[in-house]
Amino acid sequence: MARVPTGNISLQDRRIVFGVSGGIAAFKAAAIVRELRKRGAQVRVVMTRSATRFVAPLTFATLSQGPVTTSLWQAADAWSIEHISNARWGDLLLVAPATANLVAKFAHGLADDALTTLFLAWRGPVVLAPAMNTAMYEHPAYRANEALLRERGAIIVGPEAGALACGEEGHGRLAELDRILLAVEARLTLDRQLEGVRVLVTAGPTREFLDPTRFLSNPSSGKMGFALAEQAALLGAATTLVAGPVNLATPRGVQRVDVVSADDMLRAGQERAAAADLLIFAAAVADFAAAEPVDRKIKKTGEPPALRLRETPDIARAIGERKRPDQILVGFAADTDDVLDSARRKQREKRFDLVLANPVEARENVFGSDYNRGWLIGPDGHAEPLDRMTKHEMANRILLRAAQLLAARKGEHAP
Repeated sequence: MARVPTGNISLQDRRIVFGVSGGIAAFKAAAIVRELRKRGAQVRVVMTRSATRFVAPLTFATLSQGPVTTSLWQAADAWSIEHISNARWGDLLLVAPATANLVAKFAHGLADDALTTLFLAWRGPVVLAPAMNTAMYEHPAYRANEALLRERGAIIVGPEAGALACGEEGHGRLAELDRILLAVEARLTLDRQLEGVRVLVTAGPTREFLDPTRFLSNPSSGKMGFALAEQAALLGAATTLVAGPVNLATPRGVQRVDVVSADDMLRAGQERAAAADLLIFAAAVADFAAAEPVDRKIKKTGEPPALRLRETPDIARAIGERKRPDQILVGFAADTDDVLDSARRKQREKRFDLVLANPVEARENVFGSDYNRGWLIGPDGHAEPLDRMTKHEMANRILLRAAQLLAARKGEHAP
């Protein structure tokens, strides 16, 4: 998750669509709406039918001073399809409480009421504050649904441990008001960080063919690079993604360039590097290629063939050599030994401003996983530990730090 601000950031004129689902914690939602309004936000409330059993819509209409949607069938003052108009109107969707049932519907694309239909039409940032019984929270089905929403970029706040309405103790309690509001403020602050910034991301593996049917490669899935590209686009950046061969959908709002080999990726990167403000080298480029690839399949002869290899081009180094003073470069360094020393050496050699040092361990391999961990090393060499988190969450952390460096660099090199 992005680093939350320490101050009370104004939400003046930010448009919050506030969803309420049917749990006992719904009564706490009234205080959240009141505080959003106090901080200057405009609020529209959308309630599930069950939520109306806990809190009357009139309460939210009074506190929000705005419309409250409770049904797909309710009349509107003017012609509009409310779940579409709310989706186009809002800057952020906040749902508190989000019950286990609602999280399941969101995760699996069910749309049978005003709130779930709104979610399917929503294209902006999402913050969810779950609340439920501990047993429900710990169930594998719920955990999988929550993980799926995180992978898609939703910020999940809580739940917290404490006394529950049922009299039990454990995780499932709605997060505290301040924590929810800080998550909203952080996400909306991030939303403005990369406006007008041009971002270039490399992602995935490369394939170095020996013959038409065989190649050298690695197990990179491309998920980290794709998460960075997706989050950069969500944060307002004009984003280009140079992708090796992966089985991933193109993130919304991202221009994708598909490549196969390290040579292909180098050409694509060099053609676009000069136009970029922020360059992120997340690709796992194969280190070696066949010195003399052949155009016919190599046949078995009873003896293994002798392969002559060459080193592939170092894409980050080649582009880093032409780095402008106003550009920010971010790299990744995955290693099994001396991880921090190896990452700092790459940082110096390739002119990275930031580098993510990844420990590659058999018990928790970063390749192909939806999670990542490591250390984010800044320009001063300080290594900030990043505990295990989803790759989307890590993408937000990296992009926030890069945005701070860009802002400082822009000030340094202003005419």
